[in-house]
Amino acid sequence: MSGPGETSVHDAVGGGPFFTDLVERFYAGVEGDPLLRPLYPEDLTEAKRHLALFLTQYWGGPTTYSDERGHPRLRMRHLPFVITEAERDAWLRHMHAALDAVVAERAVEPDVDARLRDYFDRAADFLVNARR
Repeated sequence: MSGPGETSVHDAVGGGPFFTDLVERFYAGVEGDPLLRPLYPEDLTEAKRHLALFLTQYWGGPTTYSDERGHPRLRMRHLPFVITEAERDAWLRHMHAALDAVVAERAVEPDVDARLRDYFDRAADFLVNARR
């Protein structure tokens, strides 16, 4: 997200392809994670598409996500799943690993990288809905 006259994160990272690559790498980690994998459908195609569209829109790109799915309602969409600190930590581990790779390959500016990481950290904390 950005203010008037500011370059959006979407534009700063080169648009939708950045988020598609990020999501692909993220889900590559999720696929082999015994804690997270059961939370996702067998076929990850739509989950990947939805996350890439959401991130693209959130960071200043086209509104395809909302056009197709309505308001993101992140907490509501995640309520059916038990998300404890363990799931949060596993999710963040895979997202940070994906960011490490994509940010390095695309030479993303450190301030943009920091904004992305801060968002993911806060969003993951927000979605915790249970304790073990």
